[in-house]
Amino acid sequence: MAEAHQAVNFMPSLTSDRGEVELSGPVWQEIYLSGLRSWKRHLLRFWNDFLTGVFPATPLSWLFLFSAIQLAWFLQLDPSLGLMEKIKELLPDWGGQHHRLRGVLAAALFASCLWGALIFTLHVALRLLLSYHGWLLEPHEAMSSTTKTWLALVRIFSGRHPVLFSYQRSLPRQPVPSVQDTVRKYLESVRPVLSDEDFDWTTGLAQEFLKLQASLLQWYLWLKSWWASNYVSDWWEEFVYLRSRNSLMVNSNYYMMDFLYVTPTPLQAARAGNAVHALLLYRRRLNRQEIPPNLLMGMRPLCSAQYEKIFNTTRVPGVQKDYIRHLQDSRHVAVFHRGRFFRVGTHSPNGLLSPRALEQQFQRILDDPSPACPHEEHLAALTAAPRGMWAQVRKSLKTQAAQALEAVEGAAFFVSLVAEPAGLTREDPAASLDAYAHALLVGRGHDRWFDKSFTLIVFSNGKLGLSVEHSWADCPISGHMWEPLVVHSSPWLQNAFSWATQQMATARGVLTPRCPSPSGCSGTFQNRSTCPSLLPCGEPRRCPATSTATSSPSPTLARASSNAAICLQTASSRWPCSWPTSGGQFCLTYESAMTRLFLEGRTETVRSCSREACDFVRAMEDQEKTDPQCLALFRVAVEKHQALLKAAMCGQGVDRHLFALYIVSRFLHVQSPFLAQVHSEQWPLSTSQIPVQQTQLFDVHNYPDYVSSGGGFGPADDHGYGVSYIFMGDDMITFHISSKKSSTKTDSHRLGQHIEDALLDVASLFQAGQRLKRRRRGPGDEDSGHRRGFISTKTVDSKAPRTSTPADPFQ
Repeated sequence: MAEAHQAVNFMPSLTSDRGEVELSGPVWQEIYLSGLRSWKRHLLRFWNDFLTGVFPATPLSWLFLFSAIQLAWFLQLDPSLGLMEKIKELLPDWGGQHHRLRGVLAAALFASCLWGALIFTLHVALRLLLSYHGWLLEPHEAMSSTTKTWLALVRIFSGRHPVLFSYQRSLPRQPVPSVQDTVRKYLESVRPVLSDEDFDWTTGLAQEFLKLQASLLQWYLWLKSWWASNYVSDWWEEFVYLRSRNSLMVNSNYYMMDFLYVTPTPLQAARAGNAVHALLLYRRRLNRQEIPPNLLMGMRPLCSAQYEKIFNTTRVPGVQKDYIRHLQDSRHVAVFHRGRFFRVGTHSPNGLLSPRALEQQFQRILDDPSPACPHEEHLAALTAAPRGMWAQVRKSLKTQAAQALEAVEGAAFFVSLVAEPAGLTREDPAASLDAYAHALLVGRGHDRWFDKSFTLIVFSNGKLGLSVEHSWADCPISGHMWEPLVVHSSPWLQNAFSWATQQMATARGVLTPRCPSPSGCSGTFQNRSTCPSLLPCGEPRRCPATSTATSSPSPTLARASSNAAICLQTASSRWPCSWPTSGGQFCLTYESAMTRLFLEGRTETVRSCSREACDFVRAMEDQEKTDPQCLALFRVAVEKHQALLKAAMCGQGVDRHLFALYIVSRFLHVQSPFLAQVHSEQWPLSTSQIPVQQTQLFDVHNYPDYVSSGGGFGPADDHGYGVSYIFMGDDMITFHISSKKSSTKTDSHRLGQHIEDALLDVASLFQAGQRLKRRRRGPGDEDSGHRRGFISTKTVDSKAPRTSTPADPFQ
């Protein structure tokens, strides 16, 4: 890393306009204040944990119960049926004058025991109620009487004013599906993409598995489901993410974009100061559990366990396995600018620095002309290297620059100040969006620390972006943090969407006289042969870029992700080159769905290439099929996709169960050709919907420009696509498409055009009395000239190693 730019040996100094601050005087006061802040955090955390543990009851309910028992005792009544007398006998005899005190203590102990029993009963009752999923399978407008009764009971037992982790003790555990059902669903999902011969062979393997190994492996999973919080999530994190030896770049990171059409301020330091301050405010609310829990459809709580590792978290590389390091607190951020690393303090003796004070520190970094130290500029490219290689190099780095390494890994998060502008431009919207997406997904390869939980990227024109490492949590968690960040980092978005302000706005707040100055991360890296050899990992030409396609479908289409999933099947089938499967035009499609209805749930796979979807696609390409016939098949396909999605959310999916069975077979050294075949499959099309409006901070109807355009991720297969999409209001969908130029079978630009055509074709089916001609395209047809919105594409060479399992970043 770098030598200190404004401090030596990583020793932070407090500065003011009058020079260096004298530290010898207030040292004892600083020690006292530091300890006081630490004890406040511990007490606040203990109190929050206590409130979470007793929820839905409250401490006042104990006081009410104790007062009722005392009142009954005063009226010569014994609500304990003699138990309090026995408790008094067990208490020490302090003499006659303390007889009344023994009675009060006995009443308090009895009230506490009764209160604890009531809380336990409430937890069990609420857990049983939350285990009911019939409401999810019913139409929302036609709710049954059973579901209405269930909803009323949930509201009664849910308590009032819950905090973030209030429902954790009441969430049910994820059930283990029937192995027969899982195998049946798997065979049903692969039938459209396999030839008759391959399907018969796969069916034989499945039947052999059910006869020989399934019952034993299922028994172990059933045992784990009763012992552990979740039967699959910890293995998913360990074997899919932490044991993967591939590069994190593209394989395990995803990105999120800023406002597409609006930039609150073009001042880079001001935007950075506001954004960092907003993130730290979010962290403070998170630590105090002031963030309300996520409620699906406003009534069903979701698991909040993933929120614990948003900040102060680093994925530390290991030779065989990585591990996640999470700190309770961190009072600085690590900043990268022009090849140099800085440590920026975020707190003063009076607490969190204001946005204006943070802006001052970022401006000092931007104005600092000092060059980077030898090998410092490309050092972060090591975090994009294969994990085993990075683990070996990190051991050497830790012995030579331990303090500097700790400054980065111990930071609250990583900030990258990019010297180039980014974002949508009117002159060339297609190329500018491609460059924006590419800069967020990989950047230069050495301008972000891929091990950190997330990297905040601030471009020279004030645009923001987020690059997120995937192992610690899924996209809804980072998306929940991203929405208030975009709002709060924009000074005029605070007051009910009042936009009137100066365009050259600076950060809010006042300067802090004793603001800690940013200090360089001291320490040199002596191994001169390692870092240069990894520089190709950071070359943009070797990483996939992303294309975005924006179209305006019908309002009906924009309201359901199932509609978009069927359109993606239609678009992918029109690709002129056959997918690498024996079935021809259809391919295995990975779509992620959340399982946070259960304790510590993460994701499940929706295999959206169903037989019903394929029937609709064939009908759309059949000249003899009428629009009403196609529309009927489309609705059948959508209903099937919604059924698959709801089953996955209810823990009745296919892939996580088969994955857990496979892990058990490896532990037991049981050879299963069927499970080996399942986990050797590739996913040419990986899709996901990006969550939006989780915090309800945007008014997309009155201010449609003030909404994020979503984000994207890399393809799961070398010859496949990674497609994410986000609903921007009721009449706009934005797609992010990624592929690798090293593949001759993929082209993001062509797929983007096919997606737009498919959306318009499906929209035409809903136009009553307006018969729009559907575009049926053969392999040799040229792209249609009909366009709505714009499509931007860019594909660049990528030879980054692929993951052996599909990435599912957006649920």
